[in-house]
Amino acid sequence: MLVTIHSSRPIGGSITAPPSKSMAHRAVLCAALATGSSHITNLEFSKDISATLAAAGQLCARVTTGPADAVVEGLGRFAPLTAPVDCCESGSTLRFLIPIASLTGQEVTFTGRGRLMERPQSVYETLYREQDLRFEQNSAGLTVEGALTPGEYRLAGNVSSQFISGLLFALPLLDGDSTLHLIPPVESRSYIDMTRAVQAAFGVTSRWLDGNTLALPGRQHYRPCDYDVEGDYSQAAFPAVLGAVCGGVTVTGLRPDTLQGDAVILDILRRCGAQFTREGDTVTFAKAPLHGVDIDLADCPDLGPVLMVLGLLCEGTTVIRNAERLRLKESDRIAAMEAELRACGGVLESEGGTITVHGCAEHLHAPEGILHGHNDHRVVMSLAVLSAAAGLPLTVDDAEAIQKSWPNFFAAIRPLGVEVEYA
Repeated sequence: MLVTIHSSRPIGGSITAPPSKSMAHRAVLCAALATGSSHITNLEFSKDISATLAAAGQLCARVTTGPADAVVEGLGRFAPLTAPVDCCESGSTLRFLIPIASLTGQEVTFTGRGRLMERPQSVYETLYREQDLRFEQNSAGLTVEGALTPGEYRLAGNVSSQFISGLLFALPLLDGDSTLHLIPPVESRSYIDMTRAVQAAFGVTSRWLDGNTLALPGRQHYRPCDYDVEGDYSQAAFPAVLGAVCGGVTVTGLRPDTLQGDAVILDILRRCGAQFTREGDTVTFAKAPLHGVDIDLADCPDLGPVLMVLGLLCEGTTVIRNAERLRLKESDRIAAMEAELRACGGVLESEGGTITVHGCAEHLHAPEGILHGHNDHRVVMSLAVLSAAAGLPLTVDDAEAIQKSWPNFFAAIRPLGVEVEYA
């Protein structure tokens, strides 16, 4: 899908953050592993969440969806599988489900699309090999078979937290206690604690023994509950950056007591000089001069693309560190954003996981040709922010990629003065 994005008037208005995709994944799986009915409210049926709901329905639950909610009835048992589990392009769905699959007593094959089956799963592969379990991965799919056993698990703390969360879902259900030893440094700790918080709401607990060790008591059971999904700071980062640059933007639905690591977007913007006020779950931005800062992306990798846009619109230099994982997402997000931002006159370079962005707002321009969305939702949304914040009419392909996380994105930003024309 091709879209042309431009500003129809001065930027300003109110927007509600969509439901947290991260929290919704976790709530759906906890509900599916419970026995009985759970009502999950404030859902956005993005492709990723739809993949997790479908997988839950295939494995161990009955799922009934409403306009913005779902009833997930955990069956208390795993259904016989007659087809592969399609994770679409959702890395969370796949990595959360692999350890759960070991509970089924069956051979389970996962399939996906885009770059999903190219994304590394070596953490699980090593664990499965150590326990003499089947783990086979190729471009067509990933197959596992055999039951994980309770006990001591050791894995790197600087890999994706999705591996750690996957084990957190499954190990407490085993007939014995387990311990996760995370080799420091432990990155994305906030995502681990998000998993633990959602599990606790469904009756399953774990505890930190120290900064690198998690104790997971066995023989636990998920209990059904009603769960309301909070607003998503990862997605709110897009209108927040727009508001910080242009002023006049209000973002609602952001819990101040959140565990989401991407809530750091407000701290980053404040350090850049952004002016905003907060009342409860509402944040309102005023226009202010912005300057570049040093940013550590270790605990908030999803913010990378939009922070690269922010860097272009700040005075001075922005340095983004610990961004290596951006190269292993739906696209190589560092290379993708470098290519598209340079096409608009942006000045930036990268080495490994360090990105240096030079403020150059006065030199930005609309390219003659089409910008590429790289089939990546965060790239597309970041380019939309660039268009609106810098006043550049931009035409972007692969715009349908927003369906992965925020299907209503273009409609949601229209009241802010951002026009989107579909080709």
